[in-house]
Amino acid sequence: MTDDEMIEALFAMLRIRMFEDRVRVEFAKGTMPGFVHTYSGAEAIAVGVIGALESDDLITSTHRGHGHCLAKGAPLNGIVAELYGRETGLCHGRGGSMHIADFANGMLGANAIVGGGIALAVGGALAAEVLGDGRVAVAFFGDGASNEGVFHEALNLASIWSLPVVFVCENNGWAESTPFSYASSVSSVAERGSGYSIPAERLDGTDLLEVRTAAVAAVARARNGQGPSLLECVAPRSEGHFVGDPEEYRSRDHALEARERDPIDRLAEELEERGVLTPQALDGFRESWSAQLDHAYEFALSSPWPEPIDVERDVYAT
Repeated sequence: MTDDEMIEALFAMLRIRMFEDRVRVEFAKGTMPGFVHTYSGAEAIAVGVIGALESDDLITSTHRGHGHCLAKGAPLNGIVAELYGRETGLCHGRGGSMHIADFANGMLGANAIVGGGIALAVGGALAAEVLGDGRVAVAFFGDGASNEGVFHEALNLASIWSLPVVFVCENNGWAESTPFSYASSVSSVAERGSGYSIPAERLDGTDLLEVRTAAVAAVARARNGQGPSLLECVAPRSEGHFVGDPEEYRSRDHALEARERDPIDRLAEELEERGVLTPQALDGFRESWSAQLDHAYEFALSSPWPEPIDVERDVYAT
C-alpha cells in the first residue's frame, strides 16, 4: 500500500471507531431501540478486506455489522436512521442495528442469526458464477459461527463448486460469553480449511497491512476462478458482547490486553513515525467526521417513523 492508501485506510478505520463511540453515547440515552453490538477494535479487518474489493462485489455481515456497512460505502444518514427504526433508514426502519442491508452497495445484510450470512455469501458467489459477471463475495462471521453447521456446509459447497467467495472469520476469542478455547475442537479456525481443500491463513487482525495483503491474494484467487479461501483474523475483543454487557464472565485483564493492541493507534503511530501523517491532519479529519455524525443524528431523529399501514410492504413479492 502507498502512503496515501495507508492514510485513507486509517481514516476509514477512524470513521468506524468514532461512529461506534457516538453510538454508545446515544444508545445510553434510551432513545435507540433494540440492542447494539459495536465493532470497535476490529476496524483493520473490515477496512483491510473490503479495501481489496471492487464496489460491486458482495459482502454479508453479522449482528456486529456497523463497521462492515461503513467500510462498504453505505450512506451514513441511512445507517443512523436505521438504528433509530425510522422510515429513512436503509431498510425503512425494519431491520435496526442487527439487520442493516444496502443492496445498492453490495451489502447483502447483517444477520442476528449466528452464521446466518455465511450461506448467503455462498449464494451471492454462485449467482456471480452463473452470471459470469466477475464479482466476488465475502462472508464475515465470528469464531462462534465456525461451530455452526452452516459454516461447514458452506465451505464444502464453495469448495466442490470452486465458487468466488472469501470466508473471513473475525476471531475475538469469545462467542458471546463462551471462550473459543472451550467451545472449539481445534486451536484455530484456519485449521478447518484443509478439511475442505480450501487454502487458509491465520492473521493478526489488528495489523491492517497483514490483513490487506492476505485479502488481496484471496480476492484475486476467487476472481480468477481458483475458488474460495478462508482468512482467520484474530483481534481480541476490547469491549463487551453488547453495549451494557457487565462482562462478569471474563477478567478485566482480557479487555486491557485487547486495548493495548488497538489497530488504529498502531497504524497512526507508524504513519506519524514515518513522517507521512501529522497530528493536525488527524485532528482535522476527526473534526470533519464529527460534524458529519452530528448531521446524521439530526437527520435520523427528525425523520418519520414507518406507518403501521405499511407493515406488509417488502414482505410479499408484487
